[in-house]
Amino acid sequence: MASFTMDDIDPSLAESIQAGLEAIEEKLHAAVATSDPMMRSTAPYLLDAGGKRVRPVLVMLAGAFGDITSSQLIDAGALVELTHLATLYHDDVMDGADTRRGTKAAHRVWGNNIAILTGDFLLARASAMSAGLGSEIVAVHAHTFERLCLGQLNETVGPGSGDDPFVHYIDVLSNKTGSLIAAAGVLGAMIAGAPESVVATMREYGEAVGVAFQLADDVLDIRASSVESGKTPGTDLREGVPTMPSLLLRAHVEKHPEDTASAALLAAVDGDLSSDDRLAEVVSALSEHPVVDETERLAETYADRALALVESLPAGPPRDALTAFTVSLVRRRA
Repeated sequence: MASFTMDDIDPSLAESIQAGLEAIEEKLHAAVATSDPMMRSTAPYLLDAGGKRVRPVLVMLAGAFGDITSSQLIDAGALVELTHLATLYHDDVMDGADTRRGTKAAHRVWGNNIAILTGDFLLARASAMSAGLGSEIVAVHAHTFERLCLGQLNETVGPGSGDDPFVHYIDVLSNKTGSLIAAAGVLGAMIAGAPESVVATMREYGEAVGVAFQLADDVLDIRASSVESGKTPGTDLREGVPTMPSLLLRAHVEKHPEDTASAALLAAVDGDLSSDDRLAEVVSALSEHPVVDETERLAETYADRALALVESLPAGPPRDALTAFTVSLVRRRA
């Protein structure tokens, strides 16, 4: 399954979710509107470039376990997507990414400073939106933002002496990706008045599916084309950002020094990848290595954990829809 669609779920529920997503989209465009001439160009840039709106969809799915008609779900969906968009502006600067969502990265258009300030602007708008939803929602959003910052910091600094690099990497994924996906589920369930047991499950579910989602993204970064993913393949490799395939390759070479082909590939990964042709060559070679399949299997392990949590939720169309949504996140092609 490449992506989640309303065709995958109960028609009545699909109608409610679709209506909510359309309202969220309107709210998002209103939220990035401003009288400032520069920000008027930069703030809607990535929003207009598209995206899967994974987090707003999850807000609505979680809301289906309570009162899905609550108007506050629209604000919650908008605030999680605004927060996500803000992190994209920041991440692309730090990673030196050339493209995002099939278009030139914002910092390649306006420079690093303006891209970072645009991300800050979006976070300010998201924070204002959370304030309108009450102190409990503000607390969830603030804690999530803290984890997003720590995840990026820990990725940048890397594991400390004596730290397990794999544990460190999963922690980074939990903070950078799992925290906001979990927040989407928690906010949706809280606002809709779902039982506390559902809120707790959505929190745990979001963490698991967030890691699965990012591990699947690691695979896509190697095996998907730029047309499919909207990003330059191997961007993380070029910037020296650890991913699960590169960590597994490094561990494999340490354990099997006699595997000269893998050692040569690791040397290439660690080498100069500034040339687009050289990057494409290394990405192609890595895509054929078993470590990418191993990463895919690990993504499935976390997806299975998330699916088991879904099974613990009350039976019915919302649970069935959440199952379809989960499968789509880790078996996507873009």
